[in-house]
Amino acid sequence: MCRHLGYLGPERTLHSLIYDGEHSLETQSYAPRMTQGCLLNADGYGAGWYQDGEAVRFRRAQPIWTDQSFREIAGAVRASCAVAAIRSATVGFPVDESCAQPFRAGNRLFSHNGRTDDFGGVEGKLRDLAGDLAGVPDARAPVDSAPLFALAVRYWRDGLPLGDGLAAVIGAVTAFAPGRYNLLASDGTSLAATTWGDSLFVREDADQIRIASEPLYDDPGWKTVPDRSLVTADLASGVSITSL
Repeated sequence: MCRHLGYLGPERTLHSLIYDGEHSLETQSYAPRMTQGCLLNADGYGAGWYQDGEAVRFRRAQPIWTDQSFREIAGAVRASCAVAAIRSATVGFPVDESCAQPFRAGNRLFSHNGRTDDFGGVEGKLRDLAGDLAGVPDARAPVDSAPLFALAVRYWRDGLPLGDGLAAVIGAVTAFAPGRYNLLASDGTSLAATTWGDSLFVREDADQIRIASEPLYDDPGWKTVPDRSLVTADLASGVSITSL
C-alpha cells in the first residue's frame, strides 16, 4: 500500500523523476507490481523538493494520473533532492489532502509506505510518545502515518541524524504496534529510508542516488534492500545499508 521515491543528485525536473520509466511512480499509481493489499494507489499524491534550501511541497487528494496541471508544473520545476509519494488509503482513514505525503517539518520531508495494525488501540500511546509538536500541522493529520512522523520529528529535534531518527521510530513503534513501516525522509542533502514489511530498492550511479518502493524501469542497477534495514545516502559517502 502506497509507493514512494527519493532522489539526490544533479538538478532534474520533477517530471523526469515521477513520470519517466516504464514503471514510473505515476504508473505505479494504477499498475503497481509489488504492493501489498491493494491494486491502486489512487487516494492522493504529493511531491516535495528544495528551493533555496527550503522544503517546498505540493499535495492533492486525487489520483496523480488525473492531474494534467501537475504534469505540466512538474516539467517546469527542477530539483537536486526530492521525495514523492502516491497513496492507497487504509480503510477508516479519509481521502484528504492532509493525509497525502510527504509530510514536512522545517527542511525535512517524510513519507510512510505501510500501515499500523490496530491503530485505534495504539494511537494514544503513539501520540504520547511523540508529545505535543506545536507548529507541525502534519503531525496531527487524521492518518496512522502522522504519529510516526511526529515521533521522527521529536527524535530529530533531540539531535538524532536523519537515518538514526527513522531507526529510532522503528525501534519504538514495533515494540508494541505491529505493522508495515517503510519510511523515507530527506533533509535537502541526504536521504534515509527503512524497510519493515514492504519492498524497497536503491540505485546508486556516479552522480545520483534513487530510492524507490519499486524499480522505475527494468535495469540490473536497481538493488533490493533487505527487509528490516536502514538505508542512508548522501553524495559524498554514497549508500549505506544496515540491519535494523
